Amino acid sequence: MTVSTDLVATWRRPRQVLRQHLARGRSEAFAFTLLLVFLILAFVGQWPIAAREAYLAGEPSALPRILAVAYGVLILVPLAYGIAALSHLVARALGGQGSWYSARVALFWALAATGPVLLLQGLVAGMIGPGSALTAVTWVGGLAFLWLWVTLLHEAERG
Repeated sequence: MTVSTDLVATWRRPRQVLRQHLARGRSEAFAFTLLLVFLILAFVGQWPIAAREAYLAGEPSALPRILAVAYGVLILVPLAYGIAALSHLVARALGGQGSWYSARVALFWALAATGPVLLLQGLVAGMIGPGSALTAVTWVGGLAFLWLWVTLLHEAERG
């Protein structure tokens, strides 16, 4: 399946999609690609915010702000690997039977699957600005990510 098809299917059948990803066999390149999908969506989702802030500050270009966002997104790479390792250790302490790789795939896929929500959040923040709409989108996105991550991690740790 393509990434876009899997993203849609994840919201209906997250466990089945994760099982399909894990059935491909261990591939660090595949796991990193899932993280890369999230990073690209997160980066693009921040453009409207950077453009709005640059406009409101009277700056001639949003490029410096977008470049800062790019560096911020890159910092997430080692952080994501660390969070995946920590989640595997916690799951192992609670009786999980999965692997380090399956915990990474579960986290990276949960991030990628909620990436479109980051695009929406960026649009709301860039077009509407702070307020109840942005708060609602942020909460929905955060809760959706947590639900997906816990569901996928539970499936990954079943062994």
